[in-house]
Amino acid sequence: MAMAVAATLLTACSGGGTETGSAGGTGAAAEKVTLTYANWSEDQSPAMEQIAAEFQKENPNITVKVQTLPWPEYWSTLQVGAAGGTAPDAFWMLADHFREYAKGGALIDLSDTVKSGIDMSVYPKAVSDSYTYEGKIFALPKDFDTNGIWYNKALFDAAGVKYPDDTWDWQDVQDAAKKLTDPAKGVWGIAAPIDAQGGYYNTILQAGGTIINADGTASDFAGPAGVAGLKFWADLQKAGSSPTLKQLSDTEAVSMFENQKVAMYFSGAYWALRFYKNAELKGKVDVAPLPQGVKRATVTSGIGNAGYAGSKHPEELKKFLTFLGGTKAAEIQAATGTVLPAYKGTQQPWLDSMPEFKLQVFIDAIDYSVPLPVAGNTAEWQGLAAQYLAPAWDGTKPVEAAAKEYQDAVDQVLAKK
Repeated sequence: MAMAVAATLLTACSGGGTETGSAGGTGAAAEKVTLTYANWSEDQSPAMEQIAAEFQKENPNITVKVQTLPWPEYWSTLQVGAAGGTAPDAFWMLADHFREYAKGGALIDLSDTVKSGIDMSVYPKAVSDSYTYEGKIFALPKDFDTNGIWYNKALFDAAGVKYPDDTWDWQDVQDAAKKLTDPAKGVWGIAAPIDAQGGYYNTILQAGGTIINADGTASDFAGPAGVAGLKFWADLQKAGSSPTLKQLSDTEAVSMFENQKVAMYFSGAYWALRFYKNAELKGKVDVAPLPQGVKRATVTSGIGNAGYAGSKHPEELKKFLTFLGGTKAAEIQAATGTVLPAYKGTQQPWLDSMPEFKLQVFIDAIDYSVPLPVAGNTAEWQGLAAQYLAPAWDGTKPVEAAAKEYQDAVDQVLAKK
């Protein structure tokens, strides 16, 4: 059913429509064309609509239709569309999915567009590098994120626990989570799902690990640092300080945090607007730096705006992608509080848009950030995490054994050519 819906949506929103002029989309300059721009966030959709409207003011012959799809449907839609020639013209891309699309020839090459006047130094290098493949640029950074501890001040106050700050280490988190947990009220101190980007990648790095080696040929989940980083989360489950994996499967961690069922949630800057707009959380939520292990660390990544190589309007598409990567689009994202924009010098309005939150935490984290690990078919090996790590989280298998099995599975994927 989902695939059928995806196919229907693709037929409706494929970038082939020509409003006037020749059907081929390559006729006179005055020809009116329509581009589609796909994303997966209802929270960010209003800003994307505003960005599209601003682009259309400058380019009245180009109409941009913004399409917002639910997360799982988004990727099935993109996959089917890329294979069948009906993908949206422009769309959001993630680093862990990027290579499979770049290798498959589904993305429009922006290298010449960049050479003709785009300064890539205005973007965080960790993000822009994530969208380069075999020396070619296939996406322009839209935003970037680091991680922090989102916490509920009301729950901390009720439990008499001090708020997290930049002095906290792993033990502080574990001690606080235990004190904050109140089974009688159905409240847990922390959410501990099997979450790579917001969770165990950060703790592995904080323990001194590397996750994937420099040449992308092997993982290090079973080394001492890898085991320590995974054990941090498994121990929180073992202590009963987090909802179980089954409970987190029934209700996502972010929803449990919004429902005030968990007091702490490790995650990124991209939740700021959602929490800010939630009237039930008004005055109750803030953010602090991630705790330190043997060192301070967080992964960083960001969405890239990419285009479909099979678009019927490649020149108009490149023009739109250039606009999406420019200052005006970044300023709209920042001023509306939508997300932390990637373009250098445009972040302050984002900080100012939600002054109740200590959002500077996410900016400061850039100094100790590490690029999100990507190698080989990242989506494939990362997708195996729940299968191999769940027994460690559930306490049915030692962390060391689960980590070794996961490492072996990841290395098999990395060995594929």
